[in-house]
Amino acid sequence: MLTFILIAVAVILVTIGLVKLVDKILPPKFKPFLSIALWLLIAFLGYQTYMSIYEPIQFNKTKNKRYAEVIKSLKDIRDAQLAHRQVTGKFSDNFDNLIKFVDTAEYTITQRRDSSIIDEVLTKTYGVDTYKSIVVIDTLGFESVKDSLFKSSDRYKTMMNVPGTDATFKLQAGVLEQNSFKIPVFEASVTKNVLLADQNKDLVAQENQVVSVDGVNGDKLKVGSMDEVNTNGNWPKTYGSAE
Repeated sequence: MLTFILIAVAVILVTIGLVKLVDKILPPKFKPFLSIALWLLIAFLGYQTYMSIYEPIQFNKTKNKRYAEVIKSLKDIRDAQLAHRQVTGKFSDNFDNLIKFVDTAEYTITQRRDSSIIDEVLTKTYGVDTYKSIVVIDTLGFESVKDSLFKSSDRYKTMMNVPGTDATFKLQAGVLEQNSFKIPVFEASVTKNVLLADQNKDLVAQENQVVSVDGVNGDKLKVGSMDEVNTNGNWPKTYGSAE
């Protein structure tokens, strides 16, 4: 972009020089037509230079605003998924089921306490009462998942919708095997092409190639991963915590 701006400015300066030059050497009857053509060229190049600066600035404003809204929804999806795993032991791959879960599920509220009981084996061996320590988990009650995560808001019912578009997030869930253990994983995502469909195609293509500590790397916004045990988002801290 900088190269284009420098070239455009150079061409404008050269064109202005030509206007002054031809004004001195061109026959009078041709001067008005050539001058008009050259000034139109200057105006066109000036406009192109202005747009080359203005359009990326507006693109970044639009992009950042849309990313922020999408990230809010991705965080809600992650919260619902983590609750689903806590209660059921796995993640959901279906938004209808996930919403129904939030509507109806409850956390079990427990309390851990230390206690002791007679160790029958040692008591028999030594002939005296011998105790061993244990941990007792008491159930204190239950709490609604919906009230815990969303309180009085019902935004979870539309968390599958990508803000500002007619699209829905892609939701996946499954397991990864690590050290003979099967670990639940999930991923919710939307491509940048969908999110920025009405923007300049060249700028969107550049955004898809972003590799930066202060940008959203890759061609999509996502939370979680189907390739590793990770429930973080792929956005930088400038958009809020990704954890």
